[in-house]
Order: sequence, then structure tokens, then C-alpha cells
Amino acid sequence: MNGSLIAIIVILVLCLVLAGIIYYAYCRIREKLRDTSRMLFGTDSMIEGMKQREAEVEMTPKSVSSATNLYMPSIMRDFPEFHYDEMKSRAENVLTSYLQSITGQNPALLSEGTKELKEQLRLRLEMLQNQSQRESFENIHIHRTEIHQYRKQKGRQSIVLQSAVEYIHALKENGKLIGGSEERKEQAKYNVELVYIQDQDMVENQEDAGLALNCPNCGAPLPGLGAKKCIYCDTPIVEYNLRIWNFSRVEEA
Repeated sequence: MNGSLIAIIVILVLCLVLAGIIYYAYCRIREKLRDTSRMLFGTDSMIEGMKQREAEVEMTPKSVSSATNLYMPSIMRDFPEFHYDEMKSRAENVLTSYLQSITGQNPALLSEGTKELKEQLRLRLEMLQNQSQRESFENIHIHRTEIHQYRKQKGRQSIVLQSAVEYIHALKENGKLIGGSEERKEQAKYNVELVYIQDQDMVENQEDAGLALNCPNCGAPLPGLGAKKCIYCDTPIVEYNLRIWNFSRVEEA
């Protein structure tokens, strides 16, 4: 009996020692996690810290690549009558209406754009339909828009404007949510390309041929950027530049 009692006592002692070691290790791990959480999130709870970080990400606008001040002097030299504030407003309207067109499954909601942009939208809606999916963008808010790039190619100049956007984005398949959220806000940034076709004979993308700069009176090509009148019939074309800028692409950055 004494031997059995001693064995039981030894086992109990070992169990207590093991429990003590486990508890000590647990306390050390919890302390490490608390220190890490304080360092990363400023709170004792890692879970609370992660929730706070998610909330911050949800509310913090994406940073846009601002090169407006860098490119504007070149743009104004090439296009003296370029109205940046108006173009920025138009770009934001195009972006908003593009997302609304996807939500409403209605390409007619797109405010303006080239055949290229309209085809891009049509293909996206067709893809969603073929996959029995619906995509929605609700409560759209644009925080900021800046010039991201200014490109000069053969017969084609383009300005890429980048916008920081906030919305509630959800993707459903057969009525079941498979992406995004119907409640949480999401931050994103988009590029919107604004194109100007200078010389129809040099245009590489035939879909943009209708945007070539021609005299509104005789139809002759006007190869000079920012030309004030037609060199063939002397017809004034002041402000004509505004009418041949158009939007060719919208894509998430």
C-alpha cells in the first residue's frame, strides 16, 4: 500500500510540476503577445488590435500617385486651352458612372467614353452574366484625383488620372456572396485614361479614329497641337480641343 501511495504522490507531484510549466509558458506567451500587440496596435489585445487595424484600413483612403505638378507644364505647352479642373471632374464622373453601370448591369449609364471604353464595359458585363454573377458598387465616394502619367505616342497623347475611391463592393454568384461585403466600406484606386488624337493617319488604334483632330468646316486634318485655325480654309477652331478629348479606359490600379 505504501508503495502504491508513494507512486500516486509522485504522479500528482509530476502533474503539478507539468501544470506549473504549462501555466508559466502560457503566461510568457500571453505576455509576449501583449507586448507585440502594444507595439503593433497600441492595445493589449491582439484581436482588438487587428479589428482596429481593419477599421483603419476600411476608413483610410488609398494614396494616389500625384504627378500633377510634374506634368501640367508639359500639358499646357502642348494644349494651352486644356482645362484641368474640368477634365478632372469629367474623369470622376466617368469613373463613377462606369461603376454604376456595372451595378445596374446597364452600359447606358456610362456618362461618356470612346468605343474602346464602351467595349471594355460590355465585355465585363458579359463576363459577369456568363458566370451568373452580379457585382455592385454602392455609396461611391471619390476622395482625390491627380494626374498619374502623361504619354506621347504616334498621333496619340494620353493623360492617366488616378483616383482614390471609397465604396461598398460586393460580388455575388447565383445570389450568394462570394467576394467583398454588403456592409463594410472598401478603399481602392483607379486609373482613368483620357486620350487626344492628333493626326488620324498616325493613329495606331483604329477604334479611336473617330477622335482625330479635323477642321469642323472642311474636314481637313489639323496636325498641329492646339491649332487656332484651319490652314486650308482659315476656319477658327478655338475651344475645339475640348471636344476631342475623350476617355478610353478605366481600370483598378
